[in-house]
Amino acid sequence: MDLKGKTALVTGGAKRIGRTIALALAKNGAHIVLHYSTSKDEAQKTATDITALGVKCRLVQTDLSKSADIAKMVSELKKDSVKIDVLVNSASLYFKTPPESADEKQWDTLMDVNLKAPYLLSLAIGREMVKGSGGKIVNIADWSGFRPYKDFMAYCATKGGLITLTKSLARDFAPKVSANAVAPGPVLAPPDMGEEEKAAIAKTTALGKWGKPEDVANAVIFLVENDFVNGIVLVVDGGRSIV
Repeated sequence: MDLKGKTALVTGGAKRIGRTIALALAKNGAHIVLHYSTSKDEAQKTATDITALGVKCRLVQTDLSKSADIAKMVSELKKDSVKIDVLVNSASLYFKTPPESADEKQWDTLMDVNLKAPYLLSLAIGREMVKGSGGKIVNIADWSGFRPYKDFMAYCATKGGLITLTKSLARDFAPKVSANAVAPGPVLAPPDMGEEEKAAIAKTTALGKWGKPEDVANAVIFLVENDFVNGIVLVVDGGRSIV
């Protein structure tokens, strides 16, 4: 797919990896529908940076934990004749759920945003892609979907589910729509992570270092632009999953 003139919806695009993905798509000529939940200021800043690249940016605020809000967002885009060519499900929640304190609410919260929302968005937008000229879906998973982190049981389950969902979408929406996933490893540390812990994690990768958000964004661009890739999970983890 040539991204010039196409429109990409990026969920969680206001900051961190989502922002980098949105900017990368914009740099390649795509107009952006930038979703955010609560990060309004960051979203407006990202939108300004996107339009400075010479493409359009539409901001959409939606609580992805609520299916009614997702349906409303999709309906409003359709009403305004916004045709989505690329869907990037990047929005995600991340927190510990150690077995001694985990509860059902935590499970539901993570599942709603990390797995159900990509499912509902992919269904709604994928159907429109099939009716039209096709499109691309890229889900941002996590290498922990293959090798779970300790004390992140629910989070890892959502990412494992997202990997399986990606492969199902790839089969069910083919041949007009391709669906792939990127599974990052250590590319962006949580704000509260200390330097000692960062260094220790870097040593767990085969390359001995952390990656960058741009590494994930470049993987997304590859999956969108390549028209003979479908149903794969591109692991971007510096070789952590093979150590």
